[in-house]
Amino acid sequence: MRKPTHSFRGAALGVVAAAVGVVAVAVAGAGPALAHAPSARAQVQAQAQTRGVQVAVPPRTPGHLVPRELPPHPSSDWYASDVTRGLPETPPFCVEKTFPSAGATHRTFWTEYDTGATQIVVRTGTVDAARKLAAAAEKKIRNCAADWERQFPEGTASWRDYGTLTAEDGAHVYGVHTSYPDSEPGIHLFGVGRDGRTVTVVTWGEMGGYDQAPLADFKRTATTAVVKLYHP
Repeated sequence: MRKPTHSFRGAALGVVAAAVGVVAVAVAGAGPALAHAPSARAQVQAQAQTRGVQVAVPPRTPGHLVPRELPPHPSSDWYASDVTRGLPETPPFCVEKTFPSAGATHRTFWTEYDTGATQIVVRTGTVDAARKLAAAAEKKIRNCAADWERQFPEGTASWRDYGTLTAEDGAHVYGVHTSYPDSEPGIHLFGVGRDGRTVTVVTWGEMGGYDQAPLADFKRTATTAVVKLYHP
């Protein structure tokens, strides 16, 4: 039975190594799920190595979150990459292979500890396409725990529906918890929202359980993310 090989911090350093060759952000106990909350050092190195190949975003890009709009960390400031065209080289946990790169922009966030976040924004061609994309993202998140357990049957995973938010054309918040024997558990929050033909997903993750998740603050973050979509 194979065991997840990526630790929360070790996976982040792996992103740095990958960035050297190509360019380079899934969070799970000590499994692959926690790779999306890289340490500050790893993120700084990755940003330094990839900055030269980041593609400038076009004018009137939908607004993205800034560090002060994320749930406060008790021991660290938040730091952020530039807003970058396309998808993260390593997609966020639970929503892999969900969003198209066309019309997408993203920003990653990190702290001095093992807490990280990602925002992806996709401007689609039509409102109907945006509705379908948001629905697909929510379905992937709802199925994520079961999918993870199939991939790592020695581990356990669960999810919670934290309900809808009043923000533009709607938003929804979910939580996913993963745990693997002899590894640190991972807790992840997801916010999916839409304004017209633009969709955003915000992911947050760190080692821990549901009790450690800053749910109220994350709901404010997710609401802000949706409201900012047409307020660059």
